[in-house]
Amino acid sequence: MSLKINPKRFLVIGSNSFSGSHFVNQLLLQGNQVCGVSRSTEPDKVFLPYKWKENIIEINDSKKSIDNFKFFSLDLNSNIKKIENLIDEFKPEYVVNFASQGMVAQSWQNPTHWYQTNVVSQVALHDVLRKKSFLKKYVHVTTPEVYGSTDEGWIKESFNFNPTTPYAVSRAACDMHLLSFFKAYDFPVVFTRAANVYGPGQQLYRVIPRALLSTLTGKSFKLNGGGFSKRSFIYIEDVVNATIDITLKAEPGSSWHISTNQALTIRDLIHKICTFTAVDFQEIVDIDEERLGKDQNYLLNSEKLRSIFNWNDKVNLDEGISRTLNWVKCNLLILKKLPWKYIHKS
Repeated sequence: MSLKINPKRFLVIGSNSFSGSHFVNQLLLQGNQVCGVSRSTEPDKVFLPYKWKENIIEINDSKKSIDNFKFFSLDLNSNIKKIENLIDEFKPEYVVNFASQGMVAQSWQNPTHWYQTNVVSQVALHDVLRKKSFLKKYVHVTTPEVYGSTDEGWIKESFNFNPTTPYAVSRAACDMHLLSFFKAYDFPVVFTRAANVYGPGQQLYRVIPRALLSTLTGKSFKLNGGGFSKRSFIYIEDVVNATIDITLKAEPGSSWHISTNQALTIRDLIHKICTFTAVDFQEIVDIDEERLGKDQNYLLNSEKLRSIFNWNDKVNLDEGISRTLNWVKCNLLILKKLPWKYIHKS
C-alpha cells in the first residue's frame, strides 16, 4: 500500500482497545503520524494489529515495519496534565477517542467508577481540547446503548436518549456534555455509534471470540437469558473505514451510525459459530440468567453514512466469523492461557 502524500497527525485515545488498535493500524498503513494513549500498557501483540507481521508496507522496494507511531501509557483519571503536555507537543489535527469504562453488567457493581471515567475525566479532557487552535476534529466514539432498546425498529441518529444501565447513562451524559460544548464553543466534535463490532484481536470476554474459544476447547459457553436479544454485528475493518471517512469529512456537531442492515439473535449467532466449528449447540451452551437492565434490541439505521459518504459494509457475517476463527486458531496456544473473563480496573 502506498503512502499518502500529505500525512496527518492523529491522537488516538484508547489505542489499546480492540477498535482503537485496528484504527491505529489503518492510519499507519496510510502513512499518517499517530500518537496512542491508553491507561494500560500495551497488551500481548496478539491483540495489537499494528504489531502483526503481515501489516507492513513496502518502501523503496524493501519491506519496513511501520515506525511512525508512539505510545504513551497515561490514565485520563489521573494524568490529565501529562496528556495535555503531550497534546501541546504533538499538536494533533485529529483526536479520536475510543476510551471508556466499558461493560454493562459490571457497571451496576461500581457505578461511580463508570461515571468518573466516562463523564468527569472526559469533561476534563474536552475542556483542554476546546482551547487548542490546531485541533480540526474531535471524534467521540460512543455507543447505541444511549438509546436504550430500539424496539420500534431501525432508528436514525438523534439525541433522544433512554439509557437503562449505569454504563449507558454515563455515555449519554458525556454525549450531552459534548453537544453543549459544540453549541457554546463551536467545539469540532463528531459522534459515532457502531453496532456490535467484532473481528481478529478482540478481547476474549466478548461474545464472538469467547464462543469460538469455547467450541474449540470444549469449555461451556454461558448464554444470558437464552440469547433472545437481537443485535447487528459488523466487522472491524468496515467500522475503521467508516470512522476514517467520518473523521476527515464529517461536519462538526453531526452524529453517525455505523451498522450493517442485518440483525440476528445472540442464540442464532452461537448456532452459526457452532456450525463453523462443527460442535453441537446443546453440548457447549449453558443457559444463564439475563443481565440486569439488558436491552432487547440495538438496531441502527446507517443510511446517512451510506448516502453521504458512499460507504458500505463489505465483510458479511459468515466471512467475518471465518476470519476471526482463523485468528483464534492461529493463536490458540496463547489465547488458551489468557483470561477469558472481564477483569475490572478501577
